[in-house]
Amino acid sequence: MRVFKSLILAGAAASVLTGAAHAQVAPGAPGEAPTWAYAAKVGAGTAYEAYVDGAYRDDGPTGTVSKVWFSIADGVLTETMYGLIHEAQIKQLRLAVATDSGLAVEGTDTDFTVDYLHKDAEGRPLSPAYKVTTTDKAGRFAIDKQVFTDPDRQALILRVTVRALKGGVTPYVLLEPHMANTGVDDRGEASATGLYAHEGDVHLTLRPSAPFEAASVGFMGVSDGLTGLKAGALPAFTTTGDAGGNIMLTGALPRLEQGASVSRDFVIGFGDSRAAAEAQADAAFAAGLDEVLKRFNGEGERVGWEDYVASLGELPRVAAQSTDGGKLAYASALMIKSLEDHTHAGALIASLSNPWGDTVDASKPSTGYKAVWPRDFYQVAMAFAALGDRETPLAAFHYLPQVQVGPDTPGNKGDGGWFLQKTHVDGTLEWMAVQLDQTAMPIMLGHRLWTMGWLSDADMAEMYAKMLKPAADFLVDGGQVDIDWNQNEIRPPFTQQERWEEQQGYSPSSTAAVVAGLTVAAEMARAAGDATGAERYQAAADRYASQIEASMFTTSGDFGDGRYYVRITRNANPNDKAPIGEANGQIAPAEDRVIDGGFLELVRYGVRAANDEHVVATLGEYDDTARDDMYRVRYDFGPKDGMAGDTTPGWRRYGVDGYGEDVSDGKGYGVGGIMAPGQRGRVWPFFTGERGHYELARALQAGTADEASLSAIRQTYVRGMERFANAGLLLPEQVWDGVGAPTAHNEAMGEGTNSATPLAWTHAEYLKLLRSLADKAVWDRYAPVEGRFIK
Repeated sequence: MRVFKSLILAGAAASVLTGAAHAQVAPGAPGEAPTWAYAAKVGAGTAYEAYVDGAYRDDGPTGTVSKVWFSIADGVLTETMYGLIHEAQIKQLRLAVATDSGLAVEGTDTDFTVDYLHKDAEGRPLSPAYKVTTTDKAGRFAIDKQVFTDPDRQALILRVTVRALKGGVTPYVLLEPHMANTGVDDRGEASATGLYAHEGDVHLTLRPSAPFEAASVGFMGVSDGLTGLKAGALPAFTTTGDAGGNIMLTGALPRLEQGASVSRDFVIGFGDSRAAAEAQADAAFAAGLDEVLKRFNGEGERVGWEDYVASLGELPRVAAQSTDGGKLAYASALMIKSLEDHTHAGALIASLSNPWGDTVDASKPSTGYKAVWPRDFYQVAMAFAALGDRETPLAAFHYLPQVQVGPDTPGNKGDGGWFLQKTHVDGTLEWMAVQLDQTAMPIMLGHRLWTMGWLSDADMAEMYAKMLKPAADFLVDGGQVDIDWNQNEIRPPFTQQERWEEQQGYSPSSTAAVVAGLTVAAEMARAAGDATGAERYQAAADRYASQIEASMFTTSGDFGDGRYYVRITRNANPNDKAPIGEANGQIAPAEDRVIDGGFLELVRYGVRAANDEHVVATLGEYDDTARDDMYRVRYDFGPKDGMAGDTTPGWRRYGVDGYGEDVSDGKGYGVGGIMAPGQRGRVWPFFTGERGHYELARALQAGTADEASLSAIRQTYVRGMERFANAGLLLPEQVWDGVGAPTAHNEAMGEGTNSATPLAWTHAEYLKLLRSLADKAVWDRYAPVEGRFIK
């Protein structure tokens, strides 16, 4: 292969030197095995699209609905979607720069800064348009970029300026398409006037504002432009011919001498044909990219992101509870709205990332976190409501029947009423386990929207009959599940999986949601005229609530004084030291040796008081920092870890968590499909928000929610979450806790890992904590639940 590659590159160099203009077919198909990109995004965005009667249509105030999303990591454009929100078409677009002292590649050989292009006078972002500067670590060049989408077209905009700082440089644009959501079977062509790729009926064209000096297409690792440049010359291949594979498209910019610069605009158009993609790109140029950005932002009379931000009536009051002047609050509002599909209104995804993407095989389609989980969905919908956004949570609520199991669910031969574990935004089934909290939370969302007066009595009654009653019935009766691989009998409150999707049994967090869901279902049932259902639901909620301590609180545990809530138990006996299941390459520990924060959900929803003796007893074990790292959950971050200010508390999901990088080498989770015992789940920032909610509940119950106590919560938990945000004001799923080796990207303490950033749930938890502080009331607390169970 090495000899073959050398011959290819030698031939390519000769073609360039002789100026060969005829089409040359790139050899080496299909190229090296494809992966996705680094998952710790520092930017992500899309156009703001206004609803028309709760749906997305082209005749609304924002015109043609744009269905393009982008992400930024390490200062470069990464996964870019067109069509449905999970349908990636690009892996990444970088610049390589040939300098007098060697070749440098963005991301690998550069540092970066990132900021928002459009901000208010206080520096709070008003749209997810970004400016990024990458600087060569050797000081030879700098690259300034602006990244945003065309809100009226299927197009992505990059405005690029390259500056030669030390010696001469020649920049090259490196575009790696992953058409149709895979890195295989792509075909491409390259010319001075544009770069083109397609697979099936999905096409993209990159148009430059001025012709490239030269252009090339090739198969990754064999005949691509970067491989050629590393060997000394850009290959002259202009087409992949009939062969498909993992390809790269390259376009050369002019050589710059020291002190000179060059600016180029690039528009990437998408469509169902080459002509359509070219038309989208050309139309964006014709509109003028300055004007496109103003439309994206919603400046002046234009309708765009400024208008959405202005519509959030609670945002100023919510942001006033922050310690950073509201910057993260505004960024969080932009981010959660950016994580909604533009075909299926209200379809809220978990993250615009593929966890550990640069180690994940891209030969088959993958949604990663670009999918619907009803649990994450609930958190985000409630955050929209906390901001005063009435339309989005209503659209989300009305979307939910698409992901509820019923007689029309493909392949379902069992009982319905429960909600699918994970689906594509169009409802396509992906994961099929039963998680009882995910069946309760749609009921809870409906109740909140109804009691706020946003969901009318008539609409509530209709949705009660259509969706909420079947869900409540399942939470009472359970049933036979028979869909795809899943053939099981579910008898609540036993759940097939709890909120971490790994264990079956009796879970405090799942039971908290089930009790809350059934209690509010009873109230809606009465209002809808279903007295029998109301009585049934409340009786089940009372029964489940009365069993929580007997089935989930150990009195003879191995930790501390032996009294605490366990994460989960499989047999309703938390004292028999029975093992729970193995997961993520870890051991199968005894139930009493695994603690998580799920018990705090009992307080959040109003099932238990904040000063309940069982809750208070568990706090000490949850917070024990002297425990061995295998079983330890809490980690504190402070000045010694490079984080300014007071100590920030953080928590892992639970002890013995293996959902993370390997401690020995920092490599990604489940590399090659192998679960390794060295894998370690890290600290999740949204637990800092969950604890802040608990502390607020405790202060309120004690009658001490004065300004001093509220300020203490802000300084510890609000500011703590703000410290976990990255340079782009995005909040991660996990941050490095200092145990073992960081990844190859060398995360610092408290910095996001390669799991997933942004995580919608983390942004939602932050916004909900701010709203709770503004209201002096826990946002997710349900009055009927609190009134019944807290005496």
